[in-house]
Parts: sequence; C-alpha cells; structure tokens
Amino acid sequence: MLNHLFIFNSGNWTGEGKITLNMVEEELFFNTNWFVQAKDFAGKVSAAQAIQIQGLSENMRNELTFYDFGPKGFSVDMENPNVGRIVGKGVCDETMIAWEFRGNEMNFEGFETYALQSDGSYTMKGEYVTSDQFRTQIEARIWPGAKVEDNKEDSSEEGTP
Repeated sequence: MLNHLFIFNSGNWTGEGKITLNMVEEELFFNTNWFVQAKDFAGKVSAAQAIQIQGLSENMRNELTFYDFGPKGFSVDMENPNVGRIVGKGVCDETMIAWEFRGNEMNFEGFETYALQSDGSYTMKGEYVTSDQFRTQIEARIWPGAKVEDNKEDSSEEGTP
C-alpha cells in the first residue's frame, strides 16, 4: 500500500524506545522486534511483535492481524495475554501509518502512529489508557531488520512478489 514497507510487505523490523507510565515517574527503555508475514490467501497480514523492557526478564508479545485493506485504510486485530483480543481501524497516507482501538468491551483504548522517515525507518508514538486511568505513552524508532526468505530459488528479480 502506497510506498510503505512496514506491515504491507513481509519482513523483520527492529526498534528501540521508551515507555512512560502515569503511575511511575521513571522512563522504561525497551527493544522490539516485529515479524511480518506475507499476505495470506484471504488478504490478511499476520505480524508478531516482541517487546523486551530493560530490567524485566519477561518479554511481552502482541499478535496483530491487518486486513480489509482499502485505498487509505484497513482493519486491525491485536491480541495479547494482558488485554485479550481487540479490534481497531487503521489509516495511512504517503508518510504515515496509524491505527486505533476505541469503544471496545475491554475498556482499553489507544493508538499508534508510524511516521516514515527518509532513510526507510519509522518514528512511532503511541498511547493506551485503561478504564481505571492507567496511561501508557510510547515513543520509539523502528527500522528494517534481516530479510525474510520467501522460499524462492531466485527472488532477485524486481517486481517479484
């Protein structure tokens, strides 16, 4: 979709950033890895996001599915052990990809925006809030990681899906 590689093409993405919680006065630094698969036969893109917060031994993991792609938008499902499964809407333009989760029975709302940079990386901002007013703010940068092998003998031709 448009000129974005992130979530619209298979690949791995690496990143780092900081998390600020409204109940804690310190910033928590983290590393993240995204594993984005190619579109399946139904036009859905599955992605897994692993998050390692420095100082914590346990990784967090989000499973996302992107689907119903249109000219400027898409749908997204996110699932993780803490929140369960929530459904959201996404938008994009030439320089930005964003999605939000609102009005769900989980009492969990928020958004993420990814701004494309000239070097192909993205700066990310996000914010999530729960019904009991726990607020999480996230700032990060992600960049392409190692290429995903697509099981083709010769995938060096331009335009090969």
